[in-house]
Amino acid sequence: MTAASPSAAGSGARAGARAWIIWTVGVAAYVLAITNRTSLAAVGVDAAERFQADAATLSLFAVVQLAMYGGMQIPVGVLLDKYGARPVMTIGMVLMAVGQLTMALSPSVGVAILARVLLGAGDAAVFPGVLRLIALWFPAQRAPVMVQLTGIVGQGGQLVALIPLAALLHATSWTIAFGSIAGLGVLFAVLVALLIRNRPPELGADVSVDTDTGAIRVVTSSIDTGVGIRAAWAHPGTRLAFWSHFTSPFAGTAFILLWGMPFLTAGEGLSKPAASAIVSTYVVVGMIVGPVMGDLSRRIPHLRSRVLVLPSIGVQLVAWVAVIAWPGPAPLWLLYALAVALAMGGPASMIAFDHARTHNPAHRLSTATGVTNAGGFLAALLAILMIGLALDLQGAGTPATYTLDAFRLAFLTQVPLWVIGSAFIVVERRRTRIHIGMDPPRRR
Repeated sequence: MTAASPSAAGSGARAGARAWIIWTVGVAAYVLAITNRTSLAAVGVDAAERFQADAATLSLFAVVQLAMYGGMQIPVGVLLDKYGARPVMTIGMVLMAVGQLTMALSPSVGVAILARVLLGAGDAAVFPGVLRLIALWFPAQRAPVMVQLTGIVGQGGQLVALIPLAALLHATSWTIAFGSIAGLGVLFAVLVALLIRNRPPELGADVSVDTDTGAIRVVTSSIDTGVGIRAAWAHPGTRLAFWSHFTSPFAGTAFILLWGMPFLTAGEGLSKPAASAIVSTYVVVGMIVGPVMGDLSRRIPHLRSRVLVLPSIGVQLVAWVAVIAWPGPAPLWLLYALAVALAMGGPASMIAFDHARTHNPAHRLSTATGVTNAGGFLAALLAILMIGLALDLQGAGTPATYTLDAFRLAFLTQVPLWVIGSAFIVVERRRTRIHIGMDPPRRR
């Protein structure tokens, strides 16, 4: 790594119209990526009927997608450092388009699983690519706000999957609905390739940006991935980021990605419009809470875990226990309260990236971010898989056999993940404070 030239260092001084056009295309691609990611959320029952799949198999669709997404985070970071956002994001959009076309035409479970693998691989390239564009095209001090804005707008993709996609599927056919998303993927691959540029023209090379100081450095050497991972993980702040992202969002991800609609309709007995309204509340509340939690994170950087992350986990646990313990179907107000509680997990998980940025130098920031991002999706795939297995073990593995009691027991499998993750957050928070000199070391 060598210091950037003065012209490079000043490139982030302002964001012109071209920067906003590039961000708009990038964030629109991210909206479509979220739509692809959650495309089974509103049609889980339809998928089970189409493929004659039990609950464990239905879980596998989401698990392999999340596993591929999480596993690709660090490789994608390396590719972004080497080639820039434009080619990596373009390939990601193409992979998602191929995946949805495969899903549209899939005659069997095996082919459908392959489709989800392609979706996960393509999805993994989009959000990190947009983050890189923000770092290069916008002032460093504006980056945290732009990241929050990207997350808020991107969540609109969940609403697209929840309402228009489900309506199109029920009005036409499986092939037409998923083929249409594939067509949008091709369109956005073209838009990304034509309109996005890796860096401003005044920069002669790709750079990494430290958003805390605004310092810009030109990347002049390839990254030793193994060394970068070990160095990032060695810092307790990275481990704190990993466990924060592991523990905060997985319940909401499992709910929105697969099990929310089946639970609300087949378990709680709600109509599809009523269930969609609850799931939509989850999305909207997350979009509202995000900026508030982001601003609080900026104001109380040394209390993020204690004041924001751990309370959001506790609220989710309490809400789920209340729904599970309620005698008979839960009232609507309690289900809406559950949606609000789960919606806090997403914004709280974004604080993990503040930890990763704060405690890692610029040259390994992408690696630390990849490690952090993988944590949330590891927990989500474990939660989704355990819920499906728990339903199967109770003999409630198909839409015809779903019951409220079976769902109650299945959702209890999330509790160990909350407990384990929270314990590690407490431990790594203490180690991080000692590491940076805020607390004295413990006596043996």
